[in-house]
Amino acid sequence: MSIRKRTWKNADGVESTRWIVDIMDANGHRERRQFESRKEADAFRIATESQMRAGTFRGDASKFTVKDAADRFLDHCEGRRQRGERMSRQNYKTMDGHIGNYICRDPNRHEGKARPSRLKKFDGGIGSIKLSQLTSRSVGDFRDRLRDAGVTVVTTRKILSTLQQLLGYAVDQDMVGINVARGVKVIGRRDEGGRKIVPPSKEAMRALLAVADEDFRVKLAFAGATGVRAGELHALRWRHIDFARGEVKIETRVDAYGEEDVTKTAAGMRTIPLAQPLILMLKEWKLRTKRKKDDELVFPNRRGWYTGHDNMIKRKFLPLFDALAKKHEEDPTRHPEPPPRFNWHALRHFAVSCWIEAGLSPKTVQTFAGHSSLQVTMDRYGHLFKSDDHKKAMDAIAADMFG
Repeated sequence: MSIRKRTWKNADGVESTRWIVDIMDANGHRERRQFESRKEADAFRIATESQMRAGTFRGDASKFTVKDAADRFLDHCEGRRQRGERMSRQNYKTMDGHIGNYICRDPNRHEGKARPSRLKKFDGGIGSIKLSQLTSRSVGDFRDRLRDAGVTVVTTRKILSTLQQLLGYAVDQDMVGINVARGVKVIGRRDEGGRKIVPPSKEAMRALLAVADEDFRVKLAFAGATGVRAGELHALRWRHIDFARGEVKIETRVDAYGEEDVTKTAAGMRTIPLAQPLILMLKEWKLRTKRKKDDELVFPNRRGWYTGHDNMIKRKFLPLFDALAKKHEEDPTRHPEPPPRFNWHALRHFAVSCWIEAGLSPKTVQTFAGHSSLQVTMDRYGHLFKSDDHKKAMDAIAADMFG
């Protein structure tokens, strides 16, 4: 690798100077870079020699932009989806949205269509940057632009996760030597992204169950007792329920496009014990339903296929709150005010909070909830675990201090 100075005169007689770095890698690939100062040329030479020693230098990286890598990555993901290799349509759509709306901003993406209400206006993408010029600092700047545009901490983390996967693919394809997005963190304000989960109360659950019709009551009770995710609930089949052992096996899930797959993570495949009252409700439901074969869905729609989640929420779940509000309005003395509205996922929080209140250990709660790690469980629900040991320790310290 060498550095040389090049000087010439323009047509108007003004003299210009550039510093040229000539590169040849171990495979005989030649490349030339031009810089305005000797300092910039030296910094590039030192960095490149370091990459060559580490085996991470990719000469072709100067040919590809982030957009080039993104296009190839999405083609790869679509191929995986077509082959059924752990890539659902929903996964693909999410990453395509992160890339098209933020990473490689496409201004014509929503032309002729209604712009999603939650989509933030953003023009700070990095699609035109060469992979060879992409650094951890430029990824950090991209992160900061996202936050300045009003993108939440959670969404920014998801976008950077997609960028990490994109660059990881580029590394595997020898388009670039290192994944510079790895290790770039998103830190929000103290009151952002880390709010404690407040589950619905038992009174709220009892009130909703009381006004639900007989069939929907089973589904509501099942979700509130097992803590299964919506996709897992809609994909549940009778063969997953063992009445003799009093347990349910969670093995599958279905996404918003009606595509069934295994659970989100390996930890999602789990067995959850069922309370006797719930078993009785399920047995009675099985007697009433027309579809009771082992491979048929436990909670199907009228055609025996997956229930549309949004449709269920609009037609069955939210009207329960309206029914409670109407009862209170008609007779406030007999019917208390309805509970504040919560979403379906809050039933999962309710189940976990009940397990914690019943004294189950954090590890058991993690297993039943299907969390990928104990840290996930404690980050979300750690504040619900009560311990008398903490108070005893404080009392002992105070006794020593104050006699």
